[in-house]
Amino acid sequence: MTQVGEGQEAEETSPAVVTFGAPSVGELLAERYELVEHINNDSAGRLVWRGVDVILRRPVAVVLRYPGGDSATEMLQAAVAASRVIHPNLVGVYDAIDEDDRAYVVREWVDGQSLREMVAADGPMDPARATAIGNAVASALAAVHATGMVHGNLHPGTVMISDDGRVVLADARTDGADSQESDLRAVGGVLYFALTGHWPHGEAPLHGATAGHGRAALPDAVRDASGAIAAPRQVRAGVPAYLDDLTMDLLDPEIAPPSSDVLAAELSRLDIPADEQFLEQAGPLRFTADPGEEPSPLAAAGGRRVALGIAGLLAVALIGLLIGVNALGGGDDGDKEPVAQPSSSAPATGGSNEVAAPVRKLTIQDVRVIDPDSGDRAEVRDAEKVLDGSDDDGWETQTYRNNGKFGGLKDGMGIWIDLGAPHTVKSLQASLSSTGASAELRAGTKGEFPSTSKGDKDLVAAYPTVIGQPFEDHDGTTMTFNGFDPNQKYQYLLFWVTELPKKDDGSGWKLGVQEITVQGS
Repeated sequence: MTQVGEGQEAEETSPAVVTFGAPSVGELLAERYELVEHINNDSAGRLVWRGVDVILRRPVAVVLRYPGGDSATEMLQAAVAASRVIHPNLVGVYDAIDEDDRAYVVREWVDGQSLREMVAADGPMDPARATAIGNAVASALAAVHATGMVHGNLHPGTVMISDDGRVVLADARTDGADSQESDLRAVGGVLYFALTGHWPHGEAPLHGATAGHGRAALPDAVRDASGAIAAPRQVRAGVPAYLDDLTMDLLDPEIAPPSSDVLAAELSRLDIPADEQFLEQAGPLRFTADPGEEPSPLAAAGGRRVALGIAGLLAVALIGLLIGVNALGGGDDGDKEPVAQPSSSAPATGGSNEVAAPVRKLTIQDVRVIDPDSGDRAEVRDAEKVLDGSDDDGWETQTYRNNGKFGGLKDGMGIWIDLGAPHTVKSLQASLSSTGASAELRAGTKGEFPSTSKGDKDLVAAYPTVIGQPFEDHDGTTMTFNGFDPNQKYQYLLFWVTELPKKDDGSGWKLGVQEITVQGS
């Protein structure tokens, strides 16, 4: 893949990169990061390398700038700010170092493609895929905005899709003139690009989301004679009306955008697998909603076309309901024409229409502590405490007297989870006893794995799929994993702890998993 820096490759018009003192293959930065391969140069003249963290033995991306000092201040400040926000849909920032003659940022290496590369290679995306990407981007922005910060560099080059389907937002860069609103307008641009293959930057671009920095290489939006942007439905067929309206509302400067958390919630409602949608192009209207459920938050946030679309759909649904009740009730008009049957667009199983289930808390049928490197099996008890509904009591490791990685004795321990049947999973949340833990979530199959050290070792080996982004030295007591593939069903999961936090009294390293909950349908 092309691992981009600041979200895009250098253009032909980019300034020449100063190579005096440039790094070489095998060079070790900060006595830790070994440079393996020069990938490309970004449009701001930074050098992007693939490297290896020789201490943690993991791949990293290294973005170098020459010189360092004052000219690298903005890059380093943005990296430090980004490192404080941990979210599955944000690229992790590991380090930011200024050596005067050069400065560099070390971040997570993403195996995959940018949205720009993917659309260029495969063409515009189907609406369901575009919605899923918009949902991931909005969720990442919600996490950034919750801290009061701004991303300031959202466009198809900074939206990355990994080979395992995870969507991540990379390379925050704000120079003080960006705003949360410009981030939200850029979500509309990303949706427009995913649906059409065109970037709606225009003559008066949105700062930080559309102007400069290599975006001229993106095809401009289709426009009418007056220069107005053509809606996605006018560019290609098959775009649902609600998604078309939402995209254009976000790009319309006369319509105030919703907050990022409201936008993320709305896109999450719409982000369901295509084979589970009750009605095609039904948008925010959910026939599975509980009675009295509040209307779409976007309607209250000022999206006029979205609100009108919901009102129209509700009117149609109400009329259909009254007709259906009248028909089922019989009455005296037995010679009336029968009520039309449901549309064939609704999926059917066994001759009946399936309604897309709402997101809810899933029942965990079974849990088990996995400890592949223990002989006495003393820590495999009390797994059921992570399901008792209380954060006051949970499963705990023993206290290890040396470093946080289980005293150097183990690669990890975990909680194996059986959901009882395959489900579409939206998120898993683990409540922990303290901050500073490192963990990841894996998926696999049940198999025949007895509760022994060897059985646990075989089970860990059979769970290679990592869901979302691992947490490292997490600064909170709650870990939320939501990088699940919406087109895949999950039954067996493994919450895998890779490093323990130090106890408050300094007497050793220990962790308690107080509660685990899974949301899905």
